[in-house]
Amino acid sequence: MVSMAVTSLYTIADGIFVGRFIGAEALAAVNLVMPLIMISFALADMVAVGSSVQIAIRLGERDEHEANRIFSFACGLIFAISVAAGAIGFFFAGDLMRLLGAEGAVLRYAVDYMRVYALFSPAIMIFFAVDNFLRICGKVRYSMIMNIVISLANIALDALFIVGFRKGVAAAALASCLCLAAGTAIGFWPFLRGRLPLRFTRSSLKPRAVFNIVANGSSEFFSNIASSVCMVLFNAVLMAQGGYLAVAAFSVIMYIDSVVKSILFGMSDALQPAISYNYGARDTRRVFALERRVQLAGFLVSIAVLAWMLTGAQSILPYFMEAGNTALLELSRRALHLFALSYLVSWCGIVSGSFFTALGRPLSSLLLSFSQTLLLPGLSLLLLPRLWGLDGVWLSPLAAGLLAALLSAVLLRRIVRRLRQE
Repeated sequence: MVSMAVTSLYTIADGIFVGRFIGAEALAAVNLVMPLIMISFALADMVAVGSSVQIAIRLGERDEHEANRIFSFACGLIFAISVAAGAIGFFFAGDLMRLLGAEGAVLRYAVDYMRVYALFSPAIMIFFAVDNFLRICGKVRYSMIMNIVISLANIALDALFIVGFRKGVAAAALASCLCLAAGTAIGFWPFLRGRLPLRFTRSSLKPRAVFNIVANGSSEFFSNIASSVCMVLFNAVLMAQGGYLAVAAFSVIMYIDSVVKSILFGMSDALQPAISYNYGARDTRRVFALERRVQLAGFLVSIAVLAWMLTGAQSILPYFMEAGNTALLELSRRALHLFALSYLVSWCGIVSGSFFTALGRPLSSLLLSFSQTLLLPGLSLLLLPRLWGLDGVWLSPLAAGLLAALLSAVLLRRIVRRLRQE
């Protein structure tokens, strides 16, 4: 949880450097590009999460040979996916940005930013997978320290490239990619030394095993895809309602939100291997105990963040924009206060979805993920802006989160009942 939160802090630093030292157009460009980058990462994350669940269950069953086969196959598959995604992103960056409505300076910034990520994709997409594998092997502190170090290094490189050397938005992407690539090397070092339960081996999996990996990771995949598509929809509506300033304000809110979401996802993902392991060991009492605690923690964190956003968070908004840009500042303040209300309920769907994945219940996890990240936000975004304009856009996450929480409660009740029968 700490490592994911610190990772999001470098994302915030990235936004501050881009918005304050390059401008609102660059900030809007990054917000347009990021959903597409996240879509490419979603494929790698699908394999990483799906394989992590299977690996943890096999280790709980004391089947280390099969765990190593799954681990090796997953790493090779993620590398192949990253090469293909990088090629598409590099050669079609301009066409993709034009489809999203980018033009002028926003288009130039967006293409430059996307192509840097595309070039580095084979070295950085697997970073998020190795983080999962380290935690499965009990290297939690190593993973945390690794994430903290590369995050702080990213902030330092942002300051050097953007403020010191006065480079453009591509420099921000380069700083992130260099640090993530270094993180990949650091993350795989313990595995290459052969001192962890998981080791590389020549492997090929049966179609059924590959299907299980994809199925178990499908909820996270569709969650990431749906979130990215939803971001694209938000950007389109905001461009229509308020132009690039509205997109820039949304970008500021998303930078702040990324820290909160990373804490919620971090605590959920951190307990996912433990839940899977105990489920494999048939210790349902411990499974329930772990989930009750993470649900309570998610609620308490969200309420604390809501209180902070309504009282003191607006003081950090000026750091994301050029001095004197009062229009963007006022728009961001309004957006922050309305968007913050979504934290009353948004934690429930995040925590519950991770629980379903940990138990190897991909259909329940997929249904919840699709609903809370695309279907319900899309419906809210379709209706509320027609009633309240820009305010409707900022309130859409609250409406979607409330409906997703109700769905989570229904699915949780059904699955808990089945586990007790088992």
